[in-house]
Amino acid sequence: MNTSIPEITLNDGLTLPAVGLGTYDLRGAAGVQAMTSAIDMGYRLLDSAFNYENEGAVGEAIRRSSVSRNQLLVTSKLPGRHQKYENAIYTIQESLYRSKLDYYDLFLIHWPNPKTDLYVEAWQALIDAKKWGLIRSIGVCNFLPEHLDRLIKETGVAPSVNQIELHPYFSQEEQLAYDKEKKIVTESWSPLGRANNVLQNETIQQIANTHQKTIPQIILRWHIQLGALPIPKSSSPKRQLDNLNIFDFSLTEEEMNQISNLTRPDGRIADQDPAVYEEF
Repeated sequence: MNTSIPEITLNDGLTLPAVGLGTYDLRGAAGVQAMTSAIDMGYRLLDSAFNYENEGAVGEAIRRSSVSRNQLLVTSKLPGRHQKYENAIYTIQESLYRSKLDYYDLFLIHWPNPKTDLYVEAWQALIDAKKWGLIRSIGVCNFLPEHLDRLIKETGVAPSVNQIELHPYFSQEEQLAYDKEKKIVTESWSPLGRANNVLQNETIQQIANTHQKTIPQIILRWHIQLGALPIPKSSSPKRQLDNLNIFDFSLTEEEMNQISNLTRPDGRIADQDPAVYEEF
């Protein structure tokens, strides 16, 4: 078991490990096995969502693991189609019933869906669910500065976390800086650039050779030194362990800049711009 993972304290006092496990596409018995393996490897933060259709598998993995529930931090997310206040409340409750958990440690609005314009209403539902003890900490995903400004202005409550697409081909420098200024922790989804060729990048390979690490380990270390919290997904026990072993070395400032400079204006994996994208 890996016990050397640093912790990050959120603006509401909850602490998260500095790396978590993404569970997108980990479903059914195979998903339970992959998540149980990850917990055994030392993961304590599991990132799920209502739309991943795997909250039941997450709960089952927790029950089968050798780690008690209060040592684990479980995230789920509110889908776009349930952002009306009443819908959001029953969705949080239903999500907990699916997982057979009494509470979530972190619950996020999955996308702002600005055209629908219900995200402030959804945020109020999360605020209330936290008061009722259903959630320990509340945050968002894919929110741009204008969305975050509005949440804070209209409710007085800043998210603890903003989970965004962040990888070497889309380094999100401005959003990272904004989140930091507002004391919002940035989590990185698809930190290894799902569906692009970043894992064959020659620049990162040269850095990996220098440190005798793998390309994914170099990229995850880059996230850590940016101040972001990566949540890589893997069902392979070996890769799960590799993805945790990123705290015994550091990248130089030059190496950090080399990776950050790989960013591209069109670097998004699926062209999902939160200013216009609407999630179901």
